[in-house]
Amino acid sequence: MANLKEIRNRISSVSSTMKITSAMKMVSAAKLKKAQDQMTNIKPYSVGLSNMIQNLLPNIDLSEVKLTSSVANSKKKTLIVAITSNRGLCGAFNANIFKKAKEFSDDCEVFCIGKKGAEIFTRNNYNVIKEEFDLLDNIKESSSTALSKEIISNFEKGEWSKVIIIYNKFKNAGTQIIESKQVLPIILNNKDEIKSTSTSDYIFEPDTTTIINHLMPKEVKTNIFEAILNSIASEHGARMTAMHKATDNANELKQDLTLTYNRQRQAAITNEILEIVAGAEALKGS
Repeated sequence: MANLKEIRNRISSVSSTMKITSAMKMVSAAKLKKAQDQMTNIKPYSVGLSNMIQNLLPNIDLSEVKLTSSVANSKKKTLIVAITSNRGLCGAFNANIFKKAKEFSDDCEVFCIGKKGAEIFTRNNYNVIKEEFDLLDNIKESSSTALSKEIISNFEKGEWSKVIIIYNKFKNAGTQIIESKQVLPIILNNKDEIKSTSTSDYIFEPDTTTIINHLMPKEVKTNIFEAILNSIASEHGARMTAMHKATDNANELKQDLTLTYNRQRQAAITNEILEIVAGAEALKGS
C-alpha cells in the first residue's frame, strides 16, 4: 500500500490535471460559439445555391452539364477527403473518420485535412497524396476555393472517378454525426421530379447551360467549405465534452485518494497513540 507521501503526490498531480482539463473545456466552449456562428452563416447560401441549380435543371440537357459524370478515361480511383483535427484530446473524433473511410474500396487515395488524420492514415499504409494543416487553424473561404479548384482540376483530368468527403457533422455540443458525402461527380435530382415541383418560368441571360456550368464549381467549393466548418464546430464540441468527462473523472479520483489518505493518516495516528499507551502501561508495570 502506498505511503502518505505518495498519496499526497498523486492528489497534487490529479488536481493539476483537473485544472488543465477544466481550462481546456472552457476554451473549447468559447471557440464553439464562433464556429457555430460561421457554420450557421453559410447555411442559407448553401441551400440557396443548391435550390438554384435544381431549378435550372428542367431547362437544360443534362449531358451538357459538367462535373456530373466521371471522365471517360478516368483511373477508376476514389479520392477520400478526410477532415479531422490538428490536435487530440477530443475523444473518438478522429478515429471515427478513419473507421468510416475503411468502408470504402482499397483502391483509393486520401487527401487529409488535419494533422491527426494524416497520422492515422499514414500509420495504416493508406496512399496519402496530400496533407493540409493550416486551413483548420485559420479558416478562410479563399483557402477553400483554392483547395476545391485543385480537386476539380484533377477530377477533370481523370485522376479519380469519384470524390468523397468524410467529416463530423455538427448536431449539438455533445453529438457529432459521421457524414460521407459525394461531391464529385455531382449528384442531381431526378429530372421528372424537378419538373413536377418547378412551376416558375424565367428568361435566362446567358443561356441556362452556361449558368449552371458556372454554378457547379461553386457547389463543390461550398460543400467542402461547409464540411470544414462543420468539422471545426464538431471538434470543439467533442473536446468540450471529453474535457468535461475528464474533469469529472479527475474530481472523482481526487475524492477517492483524499478518502484513502485520510483513512491511512487516521490509522497511523491511532497506531502512534496505541504505541504511546502501550509504552505508558509498560512503565507502570515496571
